[in-house]
Amino acid sequence: MDFPTYKVYFKAILDGGHKLPPYNNANYFDYTKLNWSRQERWLKTARLNEDLSQHIRDIKQVQHWIVITEPWCGDAAHSLPLIYMLTALNPLIKLDIQLRDSEPFLIEQYQTRGGKSVPKLIIRDESGKDLLVWGPRPEKSQELYDRLKKENADDEELKLQLQWWYNEDKGKSFQAELLDGLQSIVML
Repeated sequence: MDFPTYKVYFKAILDGGHKLPPYNNANYFDYTKLNWSRQERWLKTARLNEDLSQHIRDIKQVQHWIVITEPWCGDAAHSLPLIYMLTALNPLIKLDIQLRDSEPFLIEQYQTRGGKSVPKLIIRDESGKDLLVWGPRPEKSQELYDRLKKENADDEELKLQLQWWYNEDKGKSFQAELLDGLQSIVML
C-alpha cells in the first residue's frame, strides 16, 4: 500500500475499525495511539538532511522502496515519516508499505538476528534486485536497545529511553545511515 492508504489503515485501527489482535489489547492500542501522534509530529516538524535529499533527487533510475512495518511499531513512527518525505522528492521512487503480520509475510526474508523486527526498509532496483536493506532502527538506538536489554530493563523503561533517544536525535542518525547506504549503491 502507499503511504496515504497506510494512514487510512492506521486511522481505522484508532477509530475502532480493527479490533483484531494485537489491537484488542489495551496496552497495544494505547501505544499505537502514541505512534500515530509521533508519526504526525514528524510529518510536520522533520527536517530533511540536504545532502541526502539532493542524492535522492539525483536518482535517475526507478527504485522500489518497501517498508515492512505495523502501526504498533514504535521505531517505525520515527522513521516511516522520513522515508515517505524522502521518497516524495523523486517520482522515480515508488514507496510500498507491507504489513509485517499479513501476507505475503515479506519479513520472513528480512529477519534481524532471527527475529521479525520492524521497520525494515528494502530498496530494490526496477528488476527487483535488492540494493539496500536497512532496519529496524538506527545503529546508535540499537546499541541503546541492546544495552538496556542486557541490563534487564523493563518494557516501559526501554520505551521511554528509546523515545528520548529519538526525540534528541531528530532523525539525523537514520538519514546519515541512509545516505551512506545509498552512496554505496552502484547503479549501472
